Amino acid sequence: MPWAILDTGVYIGHWERGLYEDTMAATRRAFVVRHAAVVLSELRRGARTRDAQRLVDQLCRLATTQWEPTAADWWEAGRLIRQIGDARGWDRNKRRDFQNDALIALTARRHGATIVTADRADFDLLAKEIRVSVIPV
Repeated sequence: MPWAILDTGVYIGHWERGLYEDTMAATRRAFVVRHAAVVLSELRRGARTRDAQRLVDQLCRLATTQWEPTAADWWEAGRLIRQIGDARGWDRNKRRDFQNDALIALTARRHGATIVTADRADFDLLAKEIRVSVIPV
């Protein structure tokens, strides 16, 4: 069965607004869901309430297999951010924000996984550059 990584925005949309239930159920039926360490870190960073912290902690405990970027992924992310950012005239803030998406995409590509994301624009840019599969929600 193929693998998938759920991006940070999918979890946030589901937990905070009740979105993506059908997409998440379909993803669990079609893929083995793996967790990206970058996504877990983003979720933890943004968990401001006790309930949010509890949800993230539970997810992390359930995430028995966590995929993390390699040194080569970090190196390649720098190139991608420079190339895409220069072509689009991005400022430092946008480049910094894009870094985690690049790391998630490179991690997914290395494992042959599909990314399920609510951030279609950034991941479509990455998909064109590194040929990673993306399913927008």
